Amino acid sequence: MLIRILSFLLETIFFLLIAAALLRAWMNWVRVNMSAQPGSFVMALTDWLVKPLRRALPRSLAQSRVDWASVIAAAVLALAYALLWGLLSGVLLGALGLAPLILLMLSFALKMLVRVALQTLFILVLGFAILSWIQPGSPAYALLGRLTDPVLAPLRRVIPVVGGVDISALVLIVLLQIALMVIV
Repeated sequence: MLIRILSFLLETIFFLLIAAALLRAWMNWVRVNMSAQPGSFVMALTDWLVKPLRRALPRSLAQSRVDWASVIAAAVLALAYALLWGLLSGVLLGALGLAPLILLMLSFALKMLVRVALQTLFILVLGFAILSWIQPGSPAYALLGRLTDPVLAPLRRVIPVVGGVDISALVLIVLLQIALMVIV
């Protein structure tokens, strides 16, 4: 029972940190003001790791449009989660060889990284869809619109408006759920 509780807490903490790092990279990519919420919260959660990584990156990567420090921070956090999970579950103490163990930890970290990215996008799109029905003029709607537009725009070109309603967000939610089922 204690192992399950610790595992849950570990996954929750790392999910939040990885999601914050990925959201920070995404917000920088779409040029969202980081001084307003949720930018301040995301930066407060990730500065301890992103700032040292940003200083360590080569100048060409640091000045790229992609926030590589945040992306690398998310990957490092996913690897740390995989290592801690392996220690907690006893996988690292098993009789696996070094190469299979490294591949197992890398694949587990990659799976966590992709799962967090998909679930974070799911939450953003769901929030955008709900706000589009109940409060389309709110600042939160505008922010979620900016964050989700790069992934919704290709769907909007293919999916017609039905009865005056843009259903691209609903289609993306279904596609994200299918992707999560495949990954999990």
